[in-house]
Amino acid sequence: MNLESIPRQELAGILCRMPKAELHIHIEGSLEPELIFALARKNGIELAYPSIEALRAAYAFTDLQSFLDIYYAGAGVLQTEDDFFDMAWSYLNRAKADNVIHAEIFFDPQTHTARGVPFATVINGLDRAVRRGREELGLSASLILCFLRHLSEADAFATLEEALPFRDKFIGVGLDSGERGNPPEKFAALFARCRELGLRLVAHAGEEGPASYISDALDLLQAERIDHGVRCLEDPQLVARLAAQRIALTVCPLSNVKLAVFPELGHHNLARLLAAGVVATINSDDPAYFGGYLNRNFTATFDALPELGAREAYLLARNSFEASFVAEETRKEWIAGLDAFFADCCGGR
Repeated sequence: MNLESIPRQELAGILCRMPKAELHIHIEGSLEPELIFALARKNGIELAYPSIEALRAAYAFTDLQSFLDIYYAGAGVLQTEDDFFDMAWSYLNRAKADNVIHAEIFFDPQTHTARGVPFATVINGLDRAVRRGREELGLSASLILCFLRHLSEADAFATLEEALPFRDKFIGVGLDSGERGNPPEKFAALFARCRELGLRLVAHAGEEGPASYISDALDLLQAERIDHGVRCLEDPQLVARLAAQRIALTVCPLSNVKLAVFPELGHHNLARLLAAGVVATINSDDPAYFGGYLNRNFTATFDALPELGAREAYLLARNSFEASFVAEETRKEWIAGLDAFFADCCGGR
């Protein structure tokens, strides 16, 4: 394939049509204001905002914590299994429209169990949507249980125990919420236990936290994939390690700008990560809050970074499949489909 032969004016369409995986999506972060208000009415919950417009206008975040405050408040409308199903089903349909063929979906059970919603209600609703997505949309999806790092490790252990009867409904665990003051070592024993259980391991690190948090997530938690990780460039040895060991970063460009990790997309370091050989991917993080689902993240980032072209588009999509927690045979099949797509785009050029 001569990817350099693809004209730049064709790139936006290619980004939207190409098959891809999404590996960093918080399902509670896909809860659109319209659904928040619909669920609030259904469940008799009074919101702090008088209208959908007023709620959306409040999405002016200065940092991760200011976002989390609204994020957790919005999740309060989720009460029943059907609510969790509706939220996930809405995301899966948007993902299908963006030509996502596989999604690994984060969920935060502690956000819900802390307010009295049973763990079973959460995971059964999400699992029902995942199964329906496979059957009706042909979209592969898996669930990853995330622990809230601002809470204690004891609280996380209790959540893990609640989750074990539903072990067949999730493939791995992650670590999210505010990095500041909550280093990876806080959860070393928890992740050791999850390894014993055969769960796949990921962790948020190096978004607001320093590059050392990425190293610690790898060494102390034995994370297989790093969520965000954009601050790795502060440590050249770490970058070399990530590239050599093929440790993927699930980068979320619009999120990074919305939370002031970068002042604007034109300053994002995604192109430098790829040039350094890092297995970077593009993802939407919390798309209802950060201005776009997966295709919007792709097109906005490529518009802002002219050094990204068709070769990087192919690489990012391939990276998303290579970093997925799926059987090798499935991965090869998806990459073959991606190759065929780009060969067609080249049209013999």
